[in-house]
Amino acid sequence: MISAVILAAGRSQRMGRPKMALPWGDTTVIGQVVQTLVQAEVKDILVVTGGYHREVESALQGLPVWVVYNPRFAEGEMVSSLQTGLANLPEAADAALVVLGDQPKIQAHVVSGVIAMYRAQHADLVVPSYQMRRGHPWLIDRRLWGEVQALGVQHTLRDLLQAHASEILYLPVETDSVLIDLDTPGDYERERPKDENPRLPGLG
Repeated sequence: MISAVILAAGRSQRMGRPKMALPWGDTTVIGQVVQTLVQAEVKDILVVTGGYHREVESALQGLPVWVVYNPRFAEGEMVSSLQTGLANLPEAADAALVVLGDQPKIQAHVVSGVIAMYRAQHADLVVPSYQMRRGHPWLIDRRLWGEVQALGVQHTLRDLLQAHASEILYLPVETDSVLIDLDTPGDYERERPKDENPRLPGLG
């Protein structure tokens, strides 16, 4: 079984408000991420919250996910959140799909492609690549989870990928959606679906 871990514990400091809960089409930013995973037939979806956890949990109401809170979200943000997520996955999970909660433009065919490549070749790491740049979501086999848990606050997930650079199996994709996340009001205004309200008060 492959489980998804959505990292949604950030403090949205550059956005100035809980970015995961911002409107995105007929849902929210994180709601769109979940919908894409469901479309790709990912059955087990765990969301790790931290900063703005109440707002994020509210945005997830009614969606087929389960939620855990990372009390260490302010330290080693992504590392501690992935550690929390992996520690709470079911024993049946063979691998984890690492997904960013602020990346609503990810596409179901890319998610499916990453999973299919893992199932075909059983690599420890499968990473989508757009024009030689690593993107998300990427997949990590259970064999490496212990290394994730051993990372300290001084480490990043990029450190983990660099340590295993020669072992990564890359999935080349033709879409830059694997690189696009939302950090600032400008990012949101530029990337949001254009058929929704032209502007949110206080953004941009």
